[in-house]
Amino acid sequence: MDASDTSIILPEKFSSYSSEEQSLIIKYITQMGDKERIAYSIAKEHLGTSFDIIKSIGYMEWKKTATS
Repeated sequence: MDASDTSIILPEKFSSYSSEEQSLIIKYITQMGDKERIAYSIAKEHLGTSFDIIKSIGYMEWKKTATS
C-alpha cells in the first residue's frame, strides 16, 4: 500500500514527514481496527491541522513494537 491508495485517509501534515515516517504512517493506518479508525477520523476532524499522528499515543506505541 502507498499514499495513492484512496482507502487511506492521510493526515494533513503527511507530506511534511520523511519518506521513512510516511511509510510507517501508512502501515499504521492500514493495520488499524474499526474502533481505531473511527477514533483517528474523529481526532482529525476535531483537531484539524493541529492533529499530528506521529505524536498520538496509538502511533507512538505501535511504532515501538513495529520497529523493534
